[in-house]
Amino acid sequence: MRLGSDLSAFVARIGHDFRRPELLVRAVTHASIASATRPDNERLEFLGDRVLGLVMAEALLAADRGASEGQLAPRFNALVRKETCADVAREIDLGAVLKLGRSEMMSGGRRKEALLANAMEAVIAAVYLDAGFEAARALVLRLWGSRVGSVEVDARDPKTSLQEWAQARGLPPPDYVELDREGPDHQPVFTVEARLVTGEAEVAKAGSKRQAEQAAAKALLARMEKTVG
Repeated sequence: MRLGSDLSAFVARIGHDFRRPELLVRAVTHASIASATRPDNERLEFLGDRVLGLVMAEALLAADRGASEGQLAPRFNALVRKETCADVAREIDLGAVLKLGRSEMMSGGRRKEALLANAMEAVIAAVYLDAGFEAARALVLRLWGSRVGSVEVDARDPKTSLQEWAQARGLPPPDYVELDREGPDHQPVFTVEARLVTGEAEVAKAGSKRQAEQAAAKALLARMEKTVG
């Protein structure tokens, strides 16, 4: 099986020459265009998520031999979460080679965070099946690059951190309210407010509701730690 020019260029970008190119084709095939003879990437996504997790767990253990499980877990989550996978996918222009159905393509599927993240995991699985774990590990470490070494020492989820701050002071968990949603369906902008029962609140905007909640929580926590401690 010969790859088209777009996938050949993608192979050069990721630095892995496939012995079984059909694996790469499957990794970039979305369910919206799949058929009986053209399987989608969902099974590969499932496998790639596990391969990525193992690579990152090993890398974090090697990077900080004195870290506790409580310190490693949030760093791990920061490195394998969908947002990070989508960021890596954008850096290698994975969206440009996705095989999408017409409706998904017209709705901006090449830029959708979930599609990019899932396809990134599928590509990792494709490399794993094509050449084994060492090749997959090399790919992940190459693409994730400095992220492993620069992940925040305290990379806890901002919503979790704010909730822990509130509970430590006898307060219920904060509320998150979607105030607005702007833009087209393929590129929405969410405005979300994080509010404590005491009335303090912060508002943030982002391209996904989750990101907006995280940003609002981070801003509110920073404010409360500065004013209350």
